[in-house]
Amino acid sequence: MRLVSFVWREKSVAGLLNATQDQIFPLEEAGYSDALSFIAAGEHVWDAAASRAKAASQETLISLSRVQLLSPLPRPGKILCVGLNYRDHAIESKMELPTVPAVFTKFSNAVTGHGANVVIPKMTQQADYEAEMAVVIGKTARRVDAKNWQEYVFGYTILNDVSARDVQLSTSQWSLGKSFDTFAPIGPAIVTKDEITDPHVLDIKLSIDGEVLQHSNTRELIFKVPDLIAYLSSVVTLEPGDVISTGTPAGVGFGRTPQRWLRAGETMTVVVEDIGTLTNHIVAE
Repeated sequence: MRLVSFVWREKSVAGLLNATQDQIFPLEEAGYSDALSFIAAGEHVWDAAASRAKAASQETLISLSRVQLLSPLPRPGKILCVGLNYRDHAIESKMELPTVPAVFTKFSNAVTGHGANVVIPKMTQQADYEAEMAVVIGKTARRVDAKNWQEYVFGYTILNDVSARDVQLSTSQWSLGKSFDTFAPIGPAIVTKDEITDPHVLDIKLSIDGEVLQHSNTRELIFKVPDLIAYLSSVVTLEPGDVISTGTPAGVGFGRTPQRWLRAGETMTVVVEDIGTLTNHIVAE
């Protein structure tokens, strides 16, 4: 099952993509107007909606080509990001390997969707890209034992952790440099956990205008998804619709020689195996 949010008849609504990913079953048909309320409703509702979507008539379904996709979660409650979580990225950043997850936040104003513009603000000269696999929480999680991690997952998506490095690294606190408007493209869909047997064997790649700049696999994560859910839930209560972005591999612009920053007119494409393709265009403010 793939959950999307989109604009339909001038409203933001949610739906489920069909098997061929070219039609959407609108969740309003099942009584849910948005993705967050659907996720919070629980697994019995997810299963029932998936069954209804499979049996839906053509009159009920909406062609994907007729809608504007949004982030599958237009306004997540929390976006918790993990820095330096691929060994090769920590090395290229000239930082020590973390012994506990290095966690920062992105604010919900930064969220945008597949196909949307990423706007580079005037106050940065060092806008950078970071391809990441993200986990979406499915039910309230507090002090979760790592062995029970899957019970708390709704699904997986893609997040591009766009970063203004000059702003980010001007202080020890990273969140502002990560939270400019449009700096958190997410999407195109959330793929439910039943479709991803193991999130730690997925190929991950970012290219700009066809040039591959990042290419790795989630098996290289230092802290795996069970570790992250256990650690984060020991500190803060995780709630349905919260997003955990698991970190980025080597190849970011900051770590290159010479350094390579995002430029207006370019197009970023992030591909995560079995999850999808997230594409965003870059424009100047």
